[in-house]
Amino acid sequence: MIPASFFAALGQIGDPKFRWVLIKGVGLTVLLLAGLYAFVFFGVRFLLPDTFSLPWIGEVTVVQTLLSWGSLILMVILSVFLMVPVASAFTGIFLDEVADAVEARHYPHLGPAPHVALADTIRESLIFLGIIVVANLGALLFYFTPLAPFVFFGVNGFLLGREYFRMIAVRRMGRHEAGQLFRRNFLTIWAAGALMVMPLTIPVLNLVIPILGAATFTHLYHRIVKTA
Repeated sequence: MIPASFFAALGQIGDPKFRWVLIKGVGLTVLLLAGLYAFVFFGVRFLLPDTFSLPWIGEVTVVQTLLSWGSLILMVILSVFLMVPVASAFTGIFLDEVADAVEARHYPHLGPAPHVALADTIRESLIFLGIIVVANLGALLFYFTPLAPFVFFGVNGFLLGREYFRMIAVRRMGRHEAGQLFRRNFLTIWAAGALMVMPLTIPVLNLVIPILGAATFTHLYHRIVKTA
């Protein structure tokens, strides 16, 4: 069910409507990561002195430059973790557009889904972003142990899977029904979320995953409803 949903999403890249959402999503992700990099870059330059004195060596004037370039490497490393909250932000920004494009092509008999009010979507996205941050801070100690990959993929896979699926389901059914559907299928949804988090940790590839993830969960929702 999960592989079929993913390949169905991947097969829609040629659809102009879907491709336009994908381009916007990648562009926004690049801008966000560039902004975070700029923050770190200028932060490093602001905090470090022009010269740095080392015992037996004397003044070193290239440290600031080296660390500024090092901040670029740092941002590449941080993007592995930053893409999880970025993906959570996409639920409120592009999920409706992605789901609309998928349903227009693959499920046209359903007709347009009623959209959740923008204010409600933004509020829920901010709440969910807070949950993502708090959950990862709570799991921080495990990230320095051999359990780190399992905890990272398990925690974030569950949270992202739940949020993507729930917000797609709410478009077609009430919140109560969406919650019940999630609880009956939470292992499948959790697995789909964990599989989504894995490529989010791969630089460059992770730029397209939030959009493909939203499309995959749209297909997954309809397949689950069909078999329920």
